[in-house]
Amino acid sequence: MTENTVQELPPVNGQAAATMWADYLASRDINEDQAPHHVAESFGDHPALADELLNEILHGTKRATSSLASDYAYYGERVPQPEDHCIICNGAGEPRAILRIISVERASFFEVDEQFAAAEGEGDLSLAYWRREHEKFWRRTQKSIGREWSPEDTQAPGGELILERFEICWPEEYAG
Repeated sequence: MTENTVQELPPVNGQAAATMWADYLASRDINEDQAPHHVAESFGDHPALADELLNEILHGTKRATSSLASDYAYYGERVPQPEDHCIICNGAGEPRAILRIISVERASFFEVDEQFAAAEGEGDLSLAYWRREHEKFWRRTQKSIGREWSPEDTQAPGGELILERFEICWPEEYAG
C-alpha cells in the first residue's frame, strides 16, 4: 500500500459497469431477474492504491480482500455473501473485471493467518506485511470519517473483519 492520506475515489462509471454486467450475464445465458447480487467499486481509498490492487487482481496475485464489518453498517451497505459478484474498477472508476465471491468469513485482526495474508497478494505476501499495512489503512480510513480504530476493535461483535476470497469470472482472458 502506498499512500498515507485518504483521497476521494472518483465515482464508478455506472454506464460502463452496467454494460460490462450485461455482457457478462449474456455470456453466461443468465437473465437479469435471476442474476446474483453485485456491486461496482474500486478497492482501496485512493486512485493509486485502487490501480495497484486491480493490477494484483488481474495478474493473479490477489485473490482475497478484507474490510471492516463496521463500515458496512456505517455506510448502510449489505455485507458480501458467497456467490455475490463485484465489478472491480480502476482508480478512475472504470470497470475492468468481474469477481465472484467464493467465501466470506468474520474474524478478528489477530485471527488472520499467513494463508489469507498471502491470498491478499500485497507486498511480500507475509502476515507481518498484511498486519502492518492494514492497520495503517484502517486507522487512516476510520480517521477520515471521524472514528478511532485499533486492531482490538475487531474482537468486539460488529467490529470484526470481513474476509472474502474471490475469483475473476470476467473478462474471459483473466478468468481462470
